[in-house]
Amino acid sequence: MGVFYLAIPVGTALGYLLGGYMGPVYGWRAPFYVGAAPGVLLALLLLFIPEPALGQFDTPESKAPERDTLKSLFRNPAFLTATLGMAMMTFALGGLQVWFPTFLHRARGYTLFHANIIFGLSTLVNGLVASLAGGWISDWLLRRTKSAHYLVSAVSLGLGIPAMCVALFASGRTMVVGVFVAEFFLLLNTGPLNAAVINAVGPHVRAAALALNIFIFHLLGDVPSAALIGAMSDKYSLQLAFLGPVLAIGLSSAILFYGMRFAPPLPMRFEAAASRVPSGASS
Repeated sequence: MGVFYLAIPVGTALGYLLGGYMGPVYGWRAPFYVGAAPGVLLALLLLFIPEPALGQFDTPESKAPERDTLKSLFRNPAFLTATLGMAMMTFALGGLQVWFPTFLHRARGYTLFHANIIFGLSTLVNGLVASLAGGWISDWLLRRTKSAHYLVSAVSLGLGIPAMCVALFASGRTMVVGVFVAEFFLLLNTGPLNAAVINAVGPHVRAAALALNIFIFHLLGDVPSAALIGAMSDKYSLQLAFLGPVLAIGLSSAILFYGMRFAPPLPMRFEAAASRVPSGASS
């Protein structure tokens, strides 16, 4: 999942870098035309990609009836806590992606070009490093605890809060370091949190579960956050408006810590591997 979800931060970063260059040179419309091209190419490529067999890689315990019906989604605390945690994380990330380059321009005096370069490079580097690192750490811990995906996500989000405060209230190089560190911790949970959502449901309801998950985290996340941050900025300041995303990150971390108790049982192959690791020994 870490490899799969590299697409979001890397694609976002390329958008910042390309848009930051093209906007001042060719006007603000030009990046939109270029940004649409990859989607058209991908749509054509998907016509030739075969559909994989449903559930071919799932273990028997993941196909339990209580996890494999539509009704079960609304009685599945592992799915609901992972989804609500993701919604709060998306509230923070969605607002930051829209407004942080503007914050660097307005409050820190960077040109829009340099603001997009700073935020774009941070998103690109951390999208590659943090997404892969989070997936690797979470898979490693999964051999020791069934709650690994929730734990890694909750801890990384909690660690992102002080880094976010540095990014918002410091200046110069300290501020830039704060941006990089904050994005690292916020993107570290990308693979684990999406894996938690998928592992919480059975294969025959997985498509509907992901659709519901996407609907909820957009509805509660990036859909309202940009507008709310803009309204707070108009009334107070953009710096003060970013306290909303900071609070959302804290709430996301709390929800995921709570969700640890609902993590589904480990696959039998992980239980067998864990039983072979002596107490205090490394794998």
